[in-house]
Amino acid sequence: MATFLYRLGRFSFRRRRLVLMLWIAVLAAVGIGAASVSSNTSDSFTLPGTQSQKAIDLLGKEFPQASAAGATARVVFEAPDGQQLKSGANKTEVESLIADLKKAPQVANVSDPYQSGLISKSGTITYAQVTYKVAQADVTDAARDALHSVADRGEKAGLAVSLGGNAVQEKAGGGATELIGLLIAAVALVITFGSMLAAGLPLLTAIFGVGAAVCAITVASAFFDLSSAATTLALMLGLAVAIDYALFIVSRYRSEVRDGHEPEEAAGRALGTAGSAVVFAGLTVVIALAGLSIIGISMLTTMGLGAAFAVVVAVLIALTLLPAMLGFAGTRIMSGRFTSRRMRALQERGEGETTGVRWARFVTRNPVKMLLVSVVGLGVLAIPALSMRLALPDDSMSSPGTSERIAYDTITKGFGDGYNGPLTVVVDGRGSSDAKTAAQDTVDRLGKLSDVAAVRPAVFNQNGDVALISVVPKSSPSSQATVDLVSQIRDRGPALKSDTGSELMVTGTTALNIDVSSKLSGALIPYLGVVVGLALVLLLLVFRSILVPLKAALGFLLSVVATLGVVVAVFQWGWLADLFGVDQTSPIVSVLPIFMIGVVFGLAMDYEVFLVTRMREEYVHGAEPTEAVIAGFRHGARVVTAAAVIMISVFAGFLLDDVALIKSIGLGLASAVLFDAFVVRMTIVPAVMALLGRRAWALPGWLDRILPNVDVEGERLRHLLAETPDDGSDSTDPAPVSPVTTGKR
Repeated sequence: MATFLYRLGRFSFRRRRLVLMLWIAVLAAVGIGAASVSSNTSDSFTLPGTQSQKAIDLLGKEFPQASAAGATARVVFEAPDGQQLKSGANKTEVESLIADLKKAPQVANVSDPYQSGLISKSGTITYAQVTYKVAQADVTDAARDALHSVADRGEKAGLAVSLGGNAVQEKAGGGATELIGLLIAAVALVITFGSMLAAGLPLLTAIFGVGAAVCAITVASAFFDLSSAATTLALMLGLAVAIDYALFIVSRYRSEVRDGHEPEEAAGRALGTAGSAVVFAGLTVVIALAGLSIIGISMLTTMGLGAAFAVVVAVLIALTLLPAMLGFAGTRIMSGRFTSRRMRALQERGEGETTGVRWARFVTRNPVKMLLVSVVGLGVLAIPALSMRLALPDDSMSSPGTSERIAYDTITKGFGDGYNGPLTVVVDGRGSSDAKTAAQDTVDRLGKLSDVAAVRPAVFNQNGDVALISVVPKSSPSSQATVDLVSQIRDRGPALKSDTGSELMVTGTTALNIDVSSKLSGALIPYLGVVVGLALVLLLLVFRSILVPLKAALGFLLSVVATLGVVVAVFQWGWLADLFGVDQTSPIVSVLPIFMIGVVFGLAMDYEVFLVTRMREEYVHGAEPTEAVIAGFRHGARVVTAAAVIMISVFAGFLLDDVALIKSIGLGLASAVLFDAFVVRMTIVPAVMALLGRRAWALPGWLDRILPNVDVEGERLRHLLAETPDDGSDSTDPAPVSPVTTGKR
């Protein structure tokens, strides 16, 4: 691989105009395609094989106007002080507004609170439940405008009107966050390289690659049902890894030029060494993201595959377009007007004691102490994760003062927590001789449950063999009591089946959210097993060692559990809530742990590969184990630090958002990168490598013989180049070179 990448680097450098034109043509093609197609996105959670999904499918056929798959909205009305809604002008106004809601775009059904008697005991609060024909992601601006128009009319009439439900939530816009991230990245790159030109190339190629990937995903959304978040995740991760990969290759290129090689030769050598690390780092990220498909939730599958595609594009850009751009820059990339001559010598030639080298020497002199402090510290931070509760976000997690939160609190004040998330119980009596008796029996049984506030009479389909029963819990939708209630209701299904032949199912938004959370929670361990297992195999090929990949995986697990502990402590326990602007505690959003594992695992393996491949390169070239560790820090610590600082700053920017979900994602990702880059990779890794010594690179002979030698450290290339004059030609031929034995020589 190193030889192939060496040739690719020299070819791209020499034929830079051709490579640039080809990439411009690709970007133009996908850009025109993206502008000319109509994308098809969906954020619905489909859970094949679960009871809630089976009930949703049945409702779609028998009760299309009540299908749980459609978006929902709650329009909450509250009378002015001293007035009521039961009669008079206020009642007339509410009825008029409900009539307008029924005519609004995409609306399938609107409940009439006066027909169902859904008025609070005080007579001051009521609400209408709006069900849409489409999923939340497909609700149009016109439909939302109609909702807000009703609210505005009610406010003008003197009523307090608030809106809740997922149909009210608009798609989040990114722009500003990505722009801030780019500015932070630019500053970090200038500090790293001390050169505007050297800092600009990673940004330029990253933007180019992300643009191509996002346009391609947009084109794909016209033919496949993709999540609306797939593009956002692809943009965020594509930008992150593209900057990381370009940063690593540009740094190696400058080092090769500083060592006296011609620019074209330096580009080839940079790709033959750093490029190999980029390929395998990219593969680990792709494995982590594509692994989201094993969970079985279509939204997460499309998000993972979309982001994995963006990473593949980032790798291709780094291996082709970047060396072409280095060809345009030439030796001008070496100028560093923002650093002194002495600092440039330290950065580029490895002379003197940089901060990274001093830190590596300190850790390798005190490996046991540093290992104990790091592991114990991360272990203590992980303790809160033992009490983690998972749930999908609802209006109770919205920021105070928002319409969604006001609607939630108003319904709670008028009726109780459970009315914010009623359960939909379906009695399928198509296999029963008396479906109506089975439905009434179910209503009677449900009414006896301790956590049930109300059970509404059964509503039958046109054939009279499928019944729909609304059950209102006493507890809030995200509470453990409601989770237990769903389980209690489902536990009564076998008895009903035995007695009447009817099947009982629980669905609705609340039950579906519970099932999604349960599925995601149950998928954590299998997902970790698959992702970490595949990555271990890949790292085994890269490092030709058993202990180094094992150490990498265990370190990642430490950083993940510590991060989950921090998130639980802040958002579920309320520690430092004021500092992070958290207004109230709540369960952790179900998708966060899985999402965080996928994203952070990829970035963590990037840092591992970037640092440790240079250590291995020095080791197989003759350095002592401890000196190889220090050499790895000399050449890689600054790059990894810059990459980590960029990621931490970008993710921490999400803490400025008002939405608790976005805050938790920001804190989780920023903490994970902080722990993994600086505690695990910069402290635990050198400490463990120092303790293991030569054993770190040990590989059983039988395994060494059967594993393919991918030559990530470029040892084969090194021997090949030693026999080939650096005359600018491209006549290298690996055929006469014998394989190099791995390990210390």
